[in-house]
Amino acid sequence: MKTAQEIRSQILETVSRNGGHLASSLGAVEICLALAEVFDPKVDKVVFDVGHQAYAWKILTDRAERFRTLRQLDGLSGFPNPLESPYDAAVAGHAGVALSVAEGYAAARDRKGTHEHVIAVIGDSSIVNGTSFEALNNCAAATNKVIIVLNDNEMSISKPAGSFARFLGHLISGVRYNRVKAAAEKAGHALKLTFLRGLYHLLESRVKSLFLANSYFENFGIRYIGPVDGHDLAALKAAFTVAKEDKRSVIVHVVTKKGKGYPPAERNPTRWHGVGPFDLANGMPVAVSADDTWSDVFGRAVCAAARKDERVVALTAGMMTGTGLMPFAREFPRRFFDVGIAEGHMVAFAAGLAAGGLRPVVAVYSTFLQRAIDQVMHDVCIARLPVVFCVDRAGIVGADGVTHQGLYDYAMLRMLPGLTIVEPKDAEDLRIMLEEALKRPGPTVIRYPRGSAPEHLDPVKPAKTPRIALWVTPDWLAKANAIAQELGDVEVVPVRYLKPLDTERLARQRAKGMEIASLENGCLLGGLGEAIGADRRFGWPDEYIAQGKPAELEARYGLDAPTLVAALRKES
Repeated sequence: MKTAQEIRSQILETVSRNGGHLASSLGAVEICLALAEVFDPKVDKVVFDVGHQAYAWKILTDRAERFRTLRQLDGLSGFPNPLESPYDAAVAGHAGVALSVAEGYAAARDRKGTHEHVIAVIGDSSIVNGTSFEALNNCAAATNKVIIVLNDNEMSISKPAGSFARFLGHLISGVRYNRVKAAAEKAGHALKLTFLRGLYHLLESRVKSLFLANSYFENFGIRYIGPVDGHDLAALKAAFTVAKEDKRSVIVHVVTKKGKGYPPAERNPTRWHGVGPFDLANGMPVAVSADDTWSDVFGRAVCAAARKDERVVALTAGMMTGTGLMPFAREFPRRFFDVGIAEGHMVAFAAGLAAGGLRPVVAVYSTFLQRAIDQVMHDVCIARLPVVFCVDRAGIVGADGVTHQGLYDYAMLRMLPGLTIVEPKDAEDLRIMLEEALKRPGPTVIRYPRGSAPEHLDPVKPAKTPRIALWVTPDWLAKANAIAQELGDVEVVPVRYLKPLDTERLARQRAKGMEIASLENGCLLGGLGEAIGADRRFGWPDEYIAQGKPAELEARYGLDAPTLVAALRKES
């Protein structure tokens, strides 16, 4: 089996070339090693809560040779996926669900009478997600035994109080101590002294409650072990062996350091959470764009809006940097809310803020807004509250793959009455649309893609009488312009207002006998083409889109400009 240093070297070499989630995976190497040694990966079920921490697990479970293809077209996914490997117990791209899935595995095992172990590895602040708390509440009722590995990177859960608590945690998790305890209990049982067992457990629980800040897990019927040094392989193996041998559900509290083994990532784990290709020697990005990203433009626009209107507040769910809200948090700390990985709570919280007279701006990735669709409808739209949803990473995102493609937000949201949905064609448009949304009396969604934002971009005018009206989501306006310039008889319509649609313009084009085509960076089912009744529809098909560079994926699915030109050139 590879050493921790060898695994870290392989992770660093691959991520420096392909990009990926680095800091968390570097911090969880020893956890994965200990799991692979103490448990049987072919039989036992290891459920990761988000795959940010699972790169080492891929390397240790028959994917070391293919690891260089991480996040590449037809290569390994950046997240665990059972369709990729039988060693991956569940899809793990979104946080907060590992314990629920693990409990399901364990309950199925109990019902079948088999004996495999089920382990949930929870980290990256996932334990504060509402679904995790629901699973904790249900654990004792659902199963007799599940093992939880709490990967605490010292950023989410408070430390136990003092050195004695750490000493007691090591004592309680020691294999020798627990085996002696078990032998004593067995002897007591044989001598009909079973009352000692209850007395012992009461004493153990009370002592831990006195000294350990995280002993509240015991109240859920889950034994607490730890804290354990997450980079001490022997200590981890000892703790996992204790958890394995215990007949009860157990939580092993492991303290790790994000970015372990790579100094730049250790110093700034937030910066190194998810990275593009970089120079391994100095940590500098391989490619640096001078252009503003859509997130940058949004971040400055919401700051400008807040300076004009003190009612403006901003919210995010653990994505302050990614969504561009860092400048807002610095300038308006009392008007900024990072709720952690809790999207459903964030949207309901925003509804309360709006009902209370404020103007909340919710910044969220498209893929993560999926987790709060009910709150968007129930708490915001029905009450017609003026919440602004700024939906980042809408459309294909590329290397993060199937769990992160932002292809479904429009199809999911356009059915909701009273919700305005817009998409800017350029940076100037985004600033205007945010100003409009903050004045609108009801809810608004502003969706925009990953990547650079052009400052100004208009549709080209057709060179001759248009035969085709090409309605396009504005993030693909440049592509639509290229198609129109090649064909000459295409009128490009960037659909800035996705709901309500410009039905009058559509009717005029129909009256002229024009063919209506749609081109959308979203799923075809329920999408723009369906909304306008397009004669020909181009977009992402009814399947989950795996990882790859956007250009590679577009070419594979016939959504690149040359293929679209050929398709539209054919007479209908």
